[in-house]
Amino acid sequence: MPAAITVEQGIQAAGVGRFQQRLFVIFGLVWAADAMQVLAIGFSAPSIAASFGVTVPQALQTGTFFFVGMLIGAFVFGRLADRIGRRPVLMIAICIDAIFGVASAFAPDFGWLLALRLLTGIGVGATLPVDYTMLAEFLPADRRGRWLVLLEAFWALGTVLLAVLALLAGSQGGEAWRTIFFCTGLPAIIGLALRFYVPESPFFLNSRGKSDEARAVLQRVAKTNGSTATIGALAAEKPARKSLAALFSPALRRRSVGLLAAWFLISISYYGVFVYLPVRLSGEGFGFLRGQMFLVLVALVQLPGYALAAYGVEKWGRKPTLIGFLLLSAAGCLLFGLGQSTAIVVGSTLLMSFALLGTWGAIYAFTPEIYPTPLRASGMGAAGAVARFGGLLAPSVIAPIMASNFHLALGTISALLVLAALSTWMVDVESRNLVLE
Repeated sequence: MPAAITVEQGIQAAGVGRFQQRLFVIFGLVWAADAMQVLAIGFSAPSIAASFGVTVPQALQTGTFFFVGMLIGAFVFGRLADRIGRRPVLMIAICIDAIFGVASAFAPDFGWLLALRLLTGIGVGATLPVDYTMLAEFLPADRRGRWLVLLEAFWALGTVLLAVLALLAGSQGGEAWRTIFFCTGLPAIIGLALRFYVPESPFFLNSRGKSDEARAVLQRVAKTNGSTATIGALAAEKPARKSLAALFSPALRRRSVGLLAAWFLISISYYGVFVYLPVRLSGEGFGFLRGQMFLVLVALVQLPGYALAAYGVEKWGRKPTLIGFLLLSAAGCLLFGLGQSTAIVVGSTLLMSFALLGTWGAIYAFTPEIYPTPLRASGMGAAGAVARFGGLLAPSVIAPIMASNFHLALGTISALLVLAALSTWMVDVESRNLVLE
């Protein structure tokens, strides 16, 4: 009788092909839509202010509520995905995203709009831990890092689409925000239909003692990929449930503390560079930094950053690639201090876009690999929640410094990025070619 195989061996036998390509597109389209939802905050605020007779800072509260929702969604639904399964949470998250995202466009007053953006944020935040966990669990170790980094590249696609949408909606004046929210919510409806195709993760099924169901999923993967391989019987696992506190158990504490600290520090730095730095510079004659066409250029520069990160995580490893991009980001931030010429400002902005988005690609690939199956989505959810908290804290940390002392702000952001590199170095595992547990 043939020996039972692991799920990882089953994934390798099923191969990589059409099945994973479909997952990649399904998750990527929703990730692009999520980028549009997040970045729409800045483009929609002026028309929201005009529509409801509030100030622009008050209109920006829609972004604050959205971020709070993302924090809640990432944390709660990441944990839920480890308890009831990836697929149910996948469907619930996209339903929330679609329903409340589109409904935001029809908000009758400002109070309703704040509530709907909070709920939309919950749906968007919930997609983060599940999408990356699911894709990671359908890929063999030697392909996983590259594919996870490239999934993040859909963020650049969403950025370009939003810039075009904002340009087209700009002529509508005070009602432009309705068009923006309606169009950014529509892809979630398409994503809902596509996600019915996605089966439950074989890793999750096997971790719940459902080895026959896990084997059937793997056989489906093989068939879709055009493979004639027969997936052997899987080594049965005892149903495993772990509390959230297990993320900080002795075996996982060092990697959790190091990686979550990195997510937090990267998030503060990212919003400092791409939200508050352009605000400061636009007031000094560089208003084009906040324009739609420059946003397209910034997004296009992200693509080679993702490509290098995808190459690096497989060639050099997850940790070296992530640390390298973080240090390059820190150096890029300091370049702003060399002068206020257009060439320096544009060059520094593009370098930061290249480096920081490569950083995001590397950390998104690294995080789901370092946790066992019963905690994988919880770990991703905690990382997403910490990142959203960093985004919410950025106005209190970076904005006042940026307003009072430009060079001190640059030094602060660079120092945070160096600290993120040190936090990554603390992580006690390198996950290149690591077999998922």
